[in-house]
Amino acid sequence: MLVDSHCHLDFPDFDEDRDAVVERARAAGVETIVSISTKVARFPQLRDLVGRYPQVYCSVGTHPHNAAEEPDVTAEDLVRFAADPKVVAIGEAGLDYHYDNSPREAQRISFLRHIAAARETQLPLVIHARDADADMGDILEAESGQGAFPAILHCFSSGRELARRGLDLGLYVSFSGILTFRRSDELRAIARDVPLDRLLVETDAPYLAPPPYRGRRNEPAYVTETARVLAEVKGLSVDALAEATTDNFHRIFNRIVRPE
Repeated sequence: MLVDSHCHLDFPDFDEDRDAVVERARAAGVETIVSISTKVARFPQLRDLVGRYPQVYCSVGTHPHNAAEEPDVTAEDLVRFAADPKVVAIGEAGLDYHYDNSPREAQRISFLRHIAAARETQLPLVIHARDADADMGDILEAESGQGAFPAILHCFSSGRELARRGLDLGLYVSFSGILTFRRSDELRAIARDVPLDRLLVETDAPYLAPPPYRGRRNEPAYVTETARVLAEVKGLSVDALAEATTDNFHRIFNRIVRPE
């Protein structure tokens, strides 16, 4: 059994066939799905959606792209929403210097509030980091010194140094379909060196579909392709990789009751 630790089932890309998408994931052996929040303003709709499916959970948070749109969301707001048992993580939040859709200072302030909420709730913080490795590493190290919080470097596509800094702080590293792309040799080399007990797999659907679905909408069932490539990289059978990443998932997403 596998899990999809990060997707966006609430996005309109799934409006026409969401039930079928969830069923295809189940048929592919994906036992649990986490649909990740990108705007706190849309959290009520996301919570209603995940309530329809026993195996689907959600987070609460503001994506760095949207940080300037939600400047008034506080750590206390996040903690309050996170009391819902269907909420299993904080975020995604972080720094994105590739697009800079929000001013960098707004991203930083929002990220710090999400860290505070993760520290208080001890729910995993889902971290988005793109082209911001040095600042991200500095913030994580400084904030970890103020009190521990569980966290995941999601859809990892950063450099080896950020992976090292995150692992030294106890973070998990999650790989998406990017790992399977032809030009991702450097990323696969990083994945090879991540300890097996810190690895997660995800889709980030509807984005980043792996081959043979490249160029199409991604969906949770396709996490099997990322797991297959990650197993090759680690020199494991797919079953062994699935068991390890699922164990890791339930260790950090410990609010989710593991299916028998």
